Amino acid sequence: MMLSSDSLQSYLDIATEAALAGGAILQAYAGKVEIHEKGRPGDLVTAADKAAEAAILKVIQRHFPDHAILAEESGQVGADQSEFLWAIDPLDGTTNYAHQYPFFACSIGLLIQGIPSVGVIFDPSRQDLFRAARGLGATCNRQPIQVSQTATLSQSLLVTGFAYDRRETPDNNYAEFCHFTHLTQGVRRGGAASMDLAYVACGKLDGFWERGLSPWDMAAGVVIVEEAGGKVTAYDQGPFLINSGRILATNGFIHAALSQELGRIQPLPKNCLPDLI
Repeated sequence: MMLSSDSLQSYLDIATEAALAGGAILQAYAGKVEIHEKGRPGDLVTAADKAAEAAILKVIQRHFPDHAILAEESGQVGADQSEFLWAIDPLDGTTNYAHQYPFFACSIGLLIQGIPSVGVIFDPSRQDLFRAARGLGATCNRQPIQVSQTATLSQSLLVTGFAYDRRETPDNNYAEFCHFTHLTQGVRRGGAASMDLAYVACGKLDGFWERGLSPWDMAAGVVIVEEAGGKVTAYDQGPFLINSGRILATNGFIHAALSQELGRIQPLPKNCLPDLI
């Protein structure tokens, strides 16, 4: 499906309206929410998640009642056969938010025929608004952004995360974290994948990899990184698949080296970890 720039801009504007509405809810609830676990230890949900999602859905459904929606708290909503799928995380970084650690965001992406095509990430703590649509470039607070120029792993600053099932599986990213900590200037764990991607897009970070993610964690950030000049693939540099749970996103310059190193790393032996898995 070929869409005009005007159509993509319209989708981007509605996504922005929705993200700002969700962000306003998060600000209103900040510091006064009850926290619950969804079932798996560390996988939290708050009233703010649900209220922000409701506000976002209201905006999207008012403008695009025929579009499908995949939201973290509500699941799939709307027509299964729609060529348009909104992937929504009303509060990416719930654990951070619950602890009043200011690294979380509303993330809203639009997939068109399965391809991430529009993305908005709003960080209410800093009032940073990251936006992009295919062919329209990427911005932060309406100013153009681009990825860093860092050319080697040894000069790079990376970011990653750990999935909620890290206690249950040896495929838990611990070995990768240690490996790249030695090869680079540092590895950060932000706790909000959408913000990690936004920071790669604006050049604050040089690369990001993670496993165990959901489409709503990545859909918006993928567009923003690519429109800022970065590269997004599978770990092995194959095509990025939104349902794979894995992503490798970089400034492009360190992409091949980061991918090659990921392919070399073996999981830590079980006896190196607490007796949880």
